[in-house]
Order: sequence, then C-alpha cells, then structure tokens
Amino acid sequence: MVIAIGNDHAGTEYKFEIIKLLEHKGIKVLNFGTDSNGSMDYADAVHPVANAVENGEATYGIVICGSGNGAQMTANKHQGIRAGLVWNNEIVQLIRQHNNANVLAIPARFVSVQQALGFVEIFLNTEFEGGRHQNRIDKIPTTCC
Repeated sequence: MVIAIGNDHAGTEYKFEIIKLLEHKGIKVLNFGTDSNGSMDYADAVHPVANAVENGEATYGIVICGSGNGAQMTANKHQGIRAGLVWNNEIVQLIRQHNNANVLAIPARFVSVQQALGFVEIFLNTEFEGGRHQNRIDKIPTTCC
C-alpha cells in the first residue's frame, strides 16, 4: 500500500504525525505537502496527491488544510477522486463504506492530532460495502453535463 499525503501550513504537524503512524505500519508515503508552517496554497499540495491516486501511484490519499474544505474541493476536481471531509469517526467510516472514498480530507483547525490519527486508522481499515452504494457511485459522472 502507498499513501499520498498533501498539506498546507495548517496541516504540517498533523502530516508529520500521520506519516509516523503510516511508516510504523510499513506503509510507503509520498509526501507532497509543505514541511513548514509558512503560508502556502493547499492546491499546490492537493493536486499532486489526487494525481498520484488517479494514476495508480498511490492506493489512497490524505489531504489536510485548515478547514479541510479547500483540500477536499480541490481533490474532487479530479475525475478519479472521491474525497470526503471528515470530522468524526462515523463520517470516516461512512465515506469508505458508502462512498468508496479514496482521499481523506482532514480539517486541522477543527480536530485534534489524536482524532486525525484515529480517522486515518478507520479510513484504512474500513471496506467499501458495494451493492446499492456502487449503483450510486456509478451515477457520479466522470465528465459533466
């Protein structure tokens, strides 16, 4: 398994802790985010994550910014991405079970590092249920209107 991770300045601390967790599990990490707290645009870190997931270089992606919204919106501009913004454990589970999310969006200014680490664990350990949920995903166009 390979995880692509990208963050802006708000998510640097979170990224470092998540990378430690993933590497401890023997998971390879592609780091596309900033390693500093200096201001940077989240899109510059998110597009490479989404590209890595789309082209099969990474199994999943994790994107982190202050609210998580900008990172999620940017990732979801990519046709092969289903990014879910999470703020509690149940939402993390549902984005995997029902939406087969392949990118996890974390709002660094609204959850603790410990919560974020728990979200990553749940994301990686929750399987997609398929069935009626696959029918719904199939209705998400790969090109629009």
